[in-house]
Amino acid sequence: MNTSSIVSKVWSFCNPLRDVGVGYGDYLEQLTYLLFLKMADEYSRPPYNRQLNIPKLNNWESLISKKGAELELHYVTLLRELSTQKGILGQIFTKSQNKIQDPAMLAKVIDMIGSENWLVMGADVKGDIYEGLLEKNAEDVKSGAGQYFTPRALIRAMVECVQPVPMKTIADPACGTGGFFLAAYDYLVSNNKLDKDQNKFIKLQTFYGNEIVAGTRRLALMNLFLHNIGDIDSDNFISPADALIAASPITYDYVLANPPFGKKSSQTFTNDEGEQEKDDLTYNRQDFWATTSNKQLNFVQHIRTMLKTTGMAAVVVPDNVLFEGGAGETVRKKLMETTDLHTILRLPTGIFYAQGVKANVIFFDNKEASKTPWTKEIWVYDYRTNIHHTLKKNPLKLDDLKDFIISYNPANRHKRVELFNEETNPEGRWRKFTYEEIIARDKTSLDITWLKDKSLADLDNLPDPDVLAAEIIENLEAGLESFREIMLKLNSKN
Repeated sequence: MNTSSIVSKVWSFCNPLRDVGVGYGDYLEQLTYLLFLKMADEYSRPPYNRQLNIPKLNNWESLISKKGAELELHYVTLLRELSTQKGILGQIFTKSQNKIQDPAMLAKVIDMIGSENWLVMGADVKGDIYEGLLEKNAEDVKSGAGQYFTPRALIRAMVECVQPVPMKTIADPACGTGGFFLAAYDYLVSNNKLDKDQNKFIKLQTFYGNEIVAGTRRLALMNLFLHNIGDIDSDNFISPADALIAASPITYDYVLANPPFGKKSSQTFTNDEGEQEKDDLTYNRQDFWATTSNKQLNFVQHIRTMLKTTGMAAVVVPDNVLFEGGAGETVRKKLMETTDLHTILRLPTGIFYAQGVKANVIFFDNKEASKTPWTKEIWVYDYRTNIHHTLKKNPLKLDDLKDFIISYNPANRHKRVELFNEETNPEGRWRKFTYEEIIARDKTSLDITWLKDKSLADLDNLPDPDVLAAEIIENLEAGLESFREIMLKLNSKN
């Protein structure tokens, strides 16, 4: 069976499961548990004959021998027992619960998983199947999973610009379902003739991440495992710890990341009346340039500290990181002084599953200490003005970003050519700004645009009604978010 037919088969159970109250995300979690057990069972048989630390009482064989109420009771016990194990096994089953409480439906899902020989499939096939399921889950608005899913076309473009090389480490402090790791893995494998040591390094020593949401971390571990990253009995390389709490104990060659949207970091607590309240989190770290509860600014500061002095980063950030005053201005100035912040890609709206997001990608290379700023010039590619994308009718594709990748010139970014010229090409999307020009801007703002919005001047050039409607919704939601921030500040002062 090809990838799409297996995805269809695996996903065909969704509708009957939804009828009994099992959502997309819950179904995907149960698939993860069962798929892991089935593959572990295959590894324990010839020709692999591997000794795995899965207790016999709670392995795949123990599941397929039971039916009805006995199956449901055993499955609940199995999940609880496996959550206490070490390594990837324990991480995948952390906080696991049975969400398919109809024994007949559970048996059908087990039979479906059991009917395939998963190890016979290549890593790319297994991985594509799981990625397909993750994307379907992200598309389901109710599941909320879209916030952990970065458009794969954008991730691939970022990786193609950074061009990671073998035997170097790659980190993501908010790795979601592992999209950046998979794109980097694909790039490394397809662009290099890897020897035995390089293959082993990629499998076990290249990737490191953090993901604080247990369910999302589980999906990431399984996603990587199915792509042949990590091993069924190896140590866990995605930490459940909040990355921002403390400096990383080790530094990395590359950081590729899309930190979670939403400006505030907060923790939930119960007040004296027993009501749930949120308290803004401010990380007091000596290695940060500014103390703030703005989550994105904290991630930018943290990512800089994660890099080796020769390290490179590509990070998705919302617009507020580029223009906000106070801590924002401090972070931008310090980033330009201590690193070579050389490129900004302005992204269009309508490409993320989270609504109302206006984002950019910043690319910077870390440097050793210096008396003069490392950033000499910043190149900006405006792929937002007069660009219209929607998730369903016109989703972002890698081809849409090809011109940016060519302009970025990964082979030698020091030999770039401007596309913008005030007289000969005022429509050019690729433009250079000197450090002096940037530092002279109000609040050292990096929120730079120079193209004319055609929809404001040319009524014949208006996008389709559904695109216009989506943009209106995005702008309204972004405005509402700003009003919420203002209200929170006013309430905190009263």
